[in-house]
Amino acid sequence: MSRKFVYQDDELIMKPFNWKQMARLFDFIRPYRLEVAKVAVVMTVFGMMTRLAIPLLMGTAIDRAIKPGSGEGNVPLLFAIAGAMLALYGLRWWSTHYTINLTNRVGQKVIFDLRSALFRHIQSLSFRFYDKRPAGSVLVRVTNDVNSLQDTLSNGIVNSIIDILQLIGIIVILLALNFKLGLAVMITVPIMFLVSASLRKRIRLAWQVVRIKQSRINSHLNESIQGIRITQAFAQENENKRFFDGMSKSNIRSWNFASALNQLFGPVIEVTSAIGTLILLLYGTYLLQNHAMTVGTLVAFVSYVGSFWEPITRLGMMYSQLLISMSSVERIFEYMDEQPAVAEKEQAKAMPPLQGAVRFENVSFGYEADRLALRGIHLDVKPGMSIALVGHTGSGKSTIINLLCRFYDVTEGSVKMDGVDIRDVTLGSIRSQIGIVLQDTFIFSGTIRDNIRYGRPDATDAEVEAAARSVLAHDFITKLPDGYDTQVQERGNALSVGQRQLISFARALLADPKVLILDEATASIDTETELRIQEALNTLLQGRTSFIVAHRLSTIRHADSIVVLDHGVIVEQGTHEELMKRPGHYRSLVDAQYRFLTA
Repeated sequence: MSRKFVYQDDELIMKPFNWKQMARLFDFIRPYRLEVAKVAVVMTVFGMMTRLAIPLLMGTAIDRAIKPGSGEGNVPLLFAIAGAMLALYGLRWWSTHYTINLTNRVGQKVIFDLRSALFRHIQSLSFRFYDKRPAGSVLVRVTNDVNSLQDTLSNGIVNSIIDILQLIGIIVILLALNFKLGLAVMITVPIMFLVSASLRKRIRLAWQVVRIKQSRINSHLNESIQGIRITQAFAQENENKRFFDGMSKSNIRSWNFASALNQLFGPVIEVTSAIGTLILLLYGTYLLQNHAMTVGTLVAFVSYVGSFWEPITRLGMMYSQLLISMSSVERIFEYMDEQPAVAEKEQAKAMPPLQGAVRFENVSFGYEADRLALRGIHLDVKPGMSIALVGHTGSGKSTIINLLCRFYDVTEGSVKMDGVDIRDVTLGSIRSQIGIVLQDTFIFSGTIRDNIRYGRPDATDAEVEAAARSVLAHDFITKLPDGYDTQVQERGNALSVGQRQLISFARALLADPKVLILDEATASIDTETELRIQEALNTLLQGRTSFIVAHRLSTIRHADSIVVLDHGVIVEQGTHEELMKRPGHYRSLVDAQYRFLTA
């Protein structure tokens, strides 16, 4: 069966390119305007002026120093002009070298600022944003799309401004030397720009397709790496390779098509240049034969026309590069314009230190507009209480946790802590007072000490070790090659699932939260280890409001209150003893678990 990826963000941006997007890009250049001004001044004064002066000196050398056909050459003047031209070439080399170095430095600074701004923004986006997009697709925006702007920002923009100024200077000089000949040579330029304009939209959309293909490749690559165990377990390596090769071939075809469109600029400019040169030779020869132009002026004219097409060629290449950049600029600012679904109010204040009271008032919520995951939830939790959430898969347990941490906002009703609606306070101030341990633990690259300290960077080494001891992680950590300074790989793959959970548990406890969430926190810990840490857990949970999501009876039976959910509705609530006295959902769950364990 063939596989197909469909990503909501991988769509062509069909609307015309908004040039305000490029203006937004210039906002990132503005902090470095002094450096850019230096480049412009140096290239204008030294680079452009030397380019414009050299052909005039050549014409002067021919007409006044060599004097063709007169036999009265002026050797001293010829040497003087040659020396001046040599000096101008030296200045031109220095200004070019200076410009390249400075523009590269400025370009890299702008790229750094742009990538940092994009990274900061996507970190602020809500879970809904990530629910709809694979990690690889987001990765492409931060890496490939930003990288594609490097040439444009490093050299393109400044050099284009200089080329435009040089072009204007050459046009003025050509018209001043001979207005009719200058006008005749440049008659083909408007035709070139009309042809280029007709290609612009097609090229922009073609490069968007390339970016989409690359995004899908990265997404599939990320998925393949994350799911390598499943791939090998089901012996699907060949199928995975076939699918990846298909995506790669599709990307190659898209790249070749976009590149072929891009390459059309070169022939257009070459044909235009050839026609212009032909007009120059024919009409220039005619003027020379009719004594309407000197040999030196014609030579200068030929040199200027050659210089005239150089900036046009570079501008054409820059225009081609700009079209490639447009597709990336659109994709970058598309993400930058995304607004967090969970956003702080302008008048949001910091949440004071929590006492631990939690209240769900008539809460309804749906991940999708037409399907509710929770309906009419009423829950009143006093400070220090432990609440167990139980129910079948999909009953709404994790959704309650998501709303409590304000990963999502309620559709109806409100979630309050200490009587304060959590939508009225800053996200950081509320989340920093909540500790959470998930079943799918995430371990960052770095040392074990850094991972435990992640939620509280200022914790001392002694506090880190105390937290690890409390959850019985200290013993296995000290047996590792470098103890707490042992480097763990991405996602902690060198550690067992149980060890990763213990580290995650220590991380949450070190943060000393007033509200503690255990979402299947002991699911991957063996029964013997769970029994060993149960006493420590009971001590650590004292004085904290805790929400426990678990299937194991041993984890939840001592909770102050057990909330039973079914299809997003609370169907039962009470202590273990109370719920076991009457037939219902909870009793059925416990009986089913007992039958499974004794089977």
